[in-house]
Amino acid sequence: MESVELNSPQYDTSLIRSAGEDVFISANVEIRRPHLITIGKHVAIDSGFYITTTATIGDHIHIGPNVLVIGGARTSLRLGNFVNITLGARLICGSDSFSGHGLVSGPGIPDEFLNELDLGSIIIEDFAAICAGATVLPGVTIAKGSVVGAHSLITKDTEPWTIYMGNPARAVKIRPKEQMLEYAKKLGY
Repeated sequence: MESVELNSPQYDTSLIRSAGEDVFISANVEIRRPHLITIGKHVAIDSGFYITTTATIGDHIHIGPNVLVIGGARTSLRLGNFVNITLGARLICGSDSFSGHGLVSGPGIPDEFLNELDLGSIIIEDFAAICAGATVLPGVTIAKGSVVGAHSLITKDTEPWTIYMGNPARAVKIRPKEQMLEYAKKLGY
């Protein structure tokens, strides 16, 4: 396979806590806390990516355009290896509870007056994929090899090698894994 050089402006990876080899991050991203981001090797992050959380990003990752990861510094995102997050996916690691027991969070509002917060981590294990427009809520683990279908809503942990679709998402099909695992092994994983 022929390597193609991308001739696009790139984000300054020296701002990131650490980044491996062969990392492309579009200049058109907003990484609110780059000092809390660790990136593996062979990673591409497209335009419009927005992240406010801490993050550990594995190897062989593609994050498509306009992906949002929100929740603040007290939440985190962890991506395994061979993960794909596509166009417009929303990973909500933390959110206001909207319970009415306090004010909705906003600039300058002291903690004592705020609603309860739903804070957590989102973990996306090896070989998983989040498809276009899907939403993942706080505290969810997307199991190894799982796929979240386009525009699906994930509110709880998934099962390994299973495809989920709908709102709320439900399991619809088992995903074959043998070929993916064989290819990953040939790449040293």
